[in-house]
Amino acid sequence: MSRPPIRAVLFDLDGTLLDTAPDLAAAANAMLADLGFAGRDPAVIATYIGRGIPSLVHRTLTGTLDGSAESSLFERALALFERRYAEESGRRARPYHGVVDGLVRIQTLGLGLGCVTNKAGRFTQDLLHRQGLARFFGCVVSGDTLPRKKPDPLPVVHACDLLGARPEEALLIGDSLNDVLAARAAGCTVWCVPYGYNEGRPVGTLDCDAVVADFVDAARRLERGHGRNGGV
Repeated sequence: MSRPPIRAVLFDLDGTLLDTAPDLAAAANAMLADLGFAGRDPAVIATYIGRGIPSLVHRTLTGTLDGSAESSLFERALALFERRYAEESGRRARPYHGVVDGLVRIQTLGLGLGCVTNKAGRFTQDLLHRQGLARFFGCVVSGDTLPRKKPDPLPVVHACDLLGARPEEALLIGDSLNDVLAARAAGCTVWCVPYGYNEGRPVGTLDCDAVVADFVDAARRLERGHGRNGGV
């Protein structure tokens, strides 16, 4: 069965819109130093990104993707990380190549655009404004906007509601399994970019509908679909 025309496009933030790993790694290593622990390779910390700050802190403390630090250590570390990230956020973060050009082209198609991220709202809004991206989005759903975050479908469904589209009329563009699981559960089309933070899982192994080279490639595909009454 063919899908209805795309009316809304949702975007992940970390690893999709912005390369934020350098700031997150700097904050994580500053947290470890504050605790008297040795630092970790920033490239390794990048693989810990994707499920929000609490998960990143647990992973940084334990050195594993599914580790859980002792509760008192975690609470102390979380407070330290948030303080350090408030200092580091935006210092080195940059839009990926093609993001701004792609967003401009997608916006001209008259589609609703939204950002759905697991990052806490106080960091999300500041980053989007500082990088000049806030102007593109009709809605922003952060990791603390709702009781649940990706891979739960709730943030995706909520963003669709805010943009006046049904989930089956929405496309989510992300970089990780979290995005794919959330989109699939919500009933959205999902495309993945090959860069970003995917917890060590190549996007080619994920159950996405397409892998797009960058946002310009995504815009081209949407433009072609728009010419066919909005489908992709």
